[in-house]
Amino acid sequence: MSDDHAHVQEFFTARAADWDSRFPDDGPAYAAAVADLGLRTGDRVLDAGCGTGRALSPLRAAVGPTGVVLGADLTSAMLAAAVAAGRDREGTLLLADVAALPLRSGSLDAVFAAGLIAHLPRPVENLRELARVVRPGGRLALFHPIGRAALAARQGRQITPDDLRAEHHLHPLLSRSGWRMTSYVDEDARFLALAVRED
Repeated sequence: MSDDHAHVQEFFTARAADWDSRFPDDGPAYAAAVADLGLRTGDRVLDAGCGTGRALSPLRAAVGPTGVVLGADLTSAMLAAAVAAGRDREGTLLLADVAALPLRSGSLDAVFAAGLIAHLPRPVENLRELARVVRPGGRLALFHPIGRAALAARQGRQITPDDLRAEHHLHPLLSRSGWRMTSYVDEDARFLALAVRED
């Protein structure tokens, strides 16, 4: 396991048990972001880096009983918290690295990724792996329930010039990874970048 993976697992393992209680009001923001992803009944969707599974319920509601909802996370403690919250009833949970997903190429219609991009050790390669498992024309949502400035303030820091989520960085990053960015919102109450899988 790489140092990057070990650091991510250590960080989230220590926080898994009380993660949801630390951010109890994020539900509506997740639901709104899932709605903007434009899923249809019967779609197949992955929550990449699903954590405690807060997106699984709105994803299930969007794709209906005939759709497929998967949640993948690198940290078993986060998946255990998802199970404890009963969210495993909304989809199948996978202990998996989003950099090497155990999924067939083109097998999904969409990927939802909340708070993931800051934890990707090799962003171009990792986003390319998400593109691999999505059919051409499929969709990607990079989401955070608060915007970049609000998140930096919460963490007691300033936004850095190399922040990958800045539009001028994210647009070319997605392009190099097989995605075309279609919209970008960075407000105090929401960060959401949507992209489409290129042919």
